[in-house]
Amino acid sequence: MFGIFICFFLVISCGENKKNTPPSQKKETNFEAINKALKENTRKPKQEEKSTLTDIKKLEQKEVIPFLTEYAEKNPENKIRITTDYGEIIVELFMDTPLHRANFIRLTKLGYFDTSFFHRVDSGFVIQGGNSDRWDTQRFRAALGRYLIPSEASAKYPHVRGAFSMAKFTEQNISDASSPFEFFIVQGKNGAPHLDGEHSVFGRVIAGMDVVDSIASVDTGPNEWPVKNVYMKIEIVD
Repeated sequence: MFGIFICFFLVISCGENKKNTPPSQKKETNFEAINKALKENTRKPKQEEKSTLTDIKKLEQKEVIPFLTEYAEKNPENKIRITTDYGEIIVELFMDTPLHRANFIRLTKLGYFDTSFFHRVDSGFVIQGGNSDRWDTQRFRAALGRYLIPSEASAKYPHVRGAFSMAKFTEQNISDASSPFEFFIVQGKNGAPHLDGEHSVFGRVIAGMDVVDSIASVDTGPNEWPVKNVYMKIEIVD
């Protein structure tokens, strides 16, 4: 129907509601609940959005490495700007994590992240973005495909404050491959060393950690979802 959907509100807690749980993305299996939510959503996709999504290549897992490797070679950009109501965050993406960089640049150019929020805030730990409860986000995911990015975790890039890393699907426990959709920024002053080796750091914040701290201080509800949506716009800087 719509492919594999990601749950709206339970994305980030590995099935538990407690602090400092690893950044993750949980699969929704209750299709009846999702369909009901989609029908009740008053925002319908525009016609031009529908035709654009139709043109997106839906990746199969076997295609991920060759596709992203080629994309990385043709798209060398490695700096992005995340604009929020709290200010701007500038991130440098590492060239020696080509699969993660290519995937993030691709989704940025397609406009995926502009449909999403910073949907998880765990002050003193991380802020996590790339999901929302919007119709647009779920349709985008269905068009892109449910694939995993092979791990590019390296001791060279630990989870220090300001590290830019990718989340994993909660139910995926056979490897350290990443979700393609959700990223997080380490906000804690002591970093998050327990995530090293399990998540792929593929960039670092080079300006705007004060903005990260401001977002980390917002009020949150169940599952660390901000009470007020923290919208974002991501664009290529260089």
